[in-house]
Amino acid sequence: MRCHTKFATHRLDWGRGGFLRRRIMQFSRVITPIEDIQIWNASSDGFSFVISYESRNGPGLQGNPGFVASWRPLYQNRFAVKVIGSPFKTLIAAEQACEVMLGHLTSDDRSLS
Repeated sequence: MRCHTKFATHRLDWGRGGFLRRRIMQFSRVITPIEDIQIWNASSDGFSFVISYESRNGPGLQGNPGFVASWRPLYQNRFAVKVIGSPFKTLIAAEQACEVMLGHLTSDDRSLS
């Protein structure tokens, strides 16, 4: 697998002790032997995120049209979980949803779980 085309998204949040910290999650396009498959991946804070483009017809992954985002813990052998709202109309919207999900997963306040 080779990576190509990088997208960086930045997130500001409050860390422990009330300090503002900046996190970057950088999505990279995954180049596969099958040209028509569009997949991007990124990892941050112990979580892996994948965005894939799906369509009803034509080449590539089949499904509801749009950008499907999912996540899973990096260091646990667990299945991926689809990000709420998938599929998204744009890659940027899928990236933003991943950022929100990462914020929830790494939040000190887990009362929303």
